[in-house]
Amino acid sequence: MSQIVAGVDSSTQSVKVVLRDAESGALIAQSSRPHPDGTEVDPQAWKVALEGALSDISQHRIDAISVAGQQHGMVALDRDGSVIRKALLWNDTRSSAEADELNREFPTIHKRTGSRLVASFTATKVRWMSKHEPENARKVAAIALPHDWLSWQLSGSSDFSTIFTDRSDASGTGYFDPSSDQYCGDIFSFALGSTESIHLPAIIKPGIIASLTKTGIPMACGAGDNAAAALGVGAKVGDLVISLGTSGTAFAVSSTGTHDPSGEVAGFADATGNFLPLACTLNAAKVFATVATTLGLSFEDFSKSALQAPPGADGLRMLPHLDGERTPNRPDARGQFVGITHSNFTRENIARSAIEGVVAGMVYAWRAVEKLGVKRERILLVGGAARNAAVQQIAASMFGSEIIVPEPGEYVADGAAKQAAWALLGTSQPPQWQMEKALIVEPQLHKGIDATVNSYLELISAI
Repeated sequence: MSQIVAGVDSSTQSVKVVLRDAESGALIAQSSRPHPDGTEVDPQAWKVALEGALSDISQHRIDAISVAGQQHGMVALDRDGSVIRKALLWNDTRSSAEADELNREFPTIHKRTGSRLVASFTATKVRWMSKHEPENARKVAAIALPHDWLSWQLSGSSDFSTIFTDRSDASGTGYFDPSSDQYCGDIFSFALGSTESIHLPAIIKPGIIASLTKTGIPMACGAGDNAAAALGVGAKVGDLVISLGTSGTAFAVSSTGTHDPSGEVAGFADATGNFLPLACTLNAAKVFATVATTLGLSFEDFSKSALQAPPGADGLRMLPHLDGERTPNRPDARGQFVGITHSNFTRENIARSAIEGVVAGMVYAWRAVEKLGVKRERILLVGGAARNAAVQQIAASMFGSEIIVPEPGEYVADGAAKQAAWALLGTSQPPQWQMEKALIVEPQLHKGIDATVNSYLELISAI
């Protein structure tokens, strides 16, 4: 009888669950439930959503499960295991001053943790709480990340020693060394403003059973969302993955860690034992939705309009920093159009400049990774916006390279399902499931495309 594994993606916007055959990877069922909006959320909403999604597919037996989730979020727990305050999420930028403070206090923090901190990192949120909510900070007995906390809830345990995570998600805290796989206690103590012993999740290696659910189902270690997506899409050393969802990420699988003193590249760990240097932008697919709505277009018509405009949009440029920006680190930046004339401010050029602006941000992000000596052999384009024909063509042209677009899927949940199968089957490596054939998009190199890319890079650098 075949064994069924469940992979969970607890993301900013929703929870997705996939059920797959442990050996073949065949999709058996999937479900999802929405999450509330906001940059701070009561974690109980994630638990309720996950329970609902699992109940939708409860007719299927689950032999193992793994939870992947959005990185960086701070879940603060008191001595009874209760949540002290709403979780501050990765996209909450209130702690930007605390990020600067931590970087000043630990000037070589990038060498220790792989990253110079920005407001997204958990350490900055812990520091913000210690300074602005000292009563809450004094209650802290444990700090977990979203996926850690959900796994703990599935276990039904109230013992802090049973909270677990993996190195990929821990590497996004700002107080973890992904080279030694150890927490940096001095950084965490400074962030919290306390030297008391606080429980942090145990680091569980991939490929083993980390715990059991309340009903006895084996659980794997889980992962941060980007590491799970890399595993789900089958990325290997030398692959660059461009993910265009709510945020945009450019991450590469590397056999060696990176240590960027500028803070633009986070030196994350991956879910297999390698590293995942990553640069993230706050603005991606949401920009397309906003511009399409403003133009009164469906997303399909927005795409068609963009392709009707010439490359470079007749000199119209859009800096899509509608929610501030992380790469480069400009939390107070705002979006803007540049180079407007009477003739070029058309619906078609506006649509194209929105896509070119977002893709240019990803080119900028990749260049930051490349400066650290990371090489790429392939480019994979994933995320909700990757399904858009205009996004595909413009990305291939602006990167000047063939783009591989895998079949649309829930790659974060699929990566978690691979983790569950890896642990359940007891293999030395994650399973190599045969996925659907990918689309190959060739670059359409036009005169002036390099000038367009360079002008965007200059604009981004100047903000």
